[in-house]
Amino acid sequence: MSEAAGEAVNQAVNQAVGRTVSEAEGRRRPGELEARILGVLGAAHVPLTPREVLDRLAAPLSYSTVVTILTRMHDKGMTARYRQGRAFRYAPLTDADTMAAGRMSALLDSGVDRGTVLRRFVSTLEPGDAELLRQLFER
Repeated sequence: MSEAAGEAVNQAVNQAVGRTVSEAEGRRRPGELEARILGVLGAAHVPLTPREVLDRLAAPLSYSTVVTILTRMHDKGMTARYRQGRAFRYAPLTDADTMAAGRMSALLDSGVDRGTVLRRFVSTLEPGDAELLRQLFER
C-alpha cells in the first residue's frame, strides 16, 4: 500500500470513530508524525540520528519533539536503536502501512461496537477502496 493510500485509510478510520482535527488548531492526527518519521527512516536505508530525521522531515518541529517521538516509537517496538558515541541511531522495524493497520485493529478491539465502527468505516470508502476490499475478501 502506498503512503497516500495509508494516509487515506488513516483519515477514514479517524472519521469512522468521529475523530476530527481542525486544521485551524494546527494539530496533527494521532500517529501522523510517527508515520512520517517511519517514512524518513525507511527511505534512508541506514539508521539515522534524531538530527538527521529532523533535517529530512523538513517540518517546523523541535529537536526534542523528534527525540521524544523516536524514543516512544522505540518503546513501542517500531524502531531499533543503536548507540553511536553519544547519540542514538534509529532504524524502522515496521512500515507506515503496517502501523496504520495496527491502529485500525486496535480501534476495533477497543471495546466499541465493532459492527457499527465497520459499517461507518465502509460508508466512508471511495468506490475503488470498496472494490479492493471485496477482492481481498475473495482471496
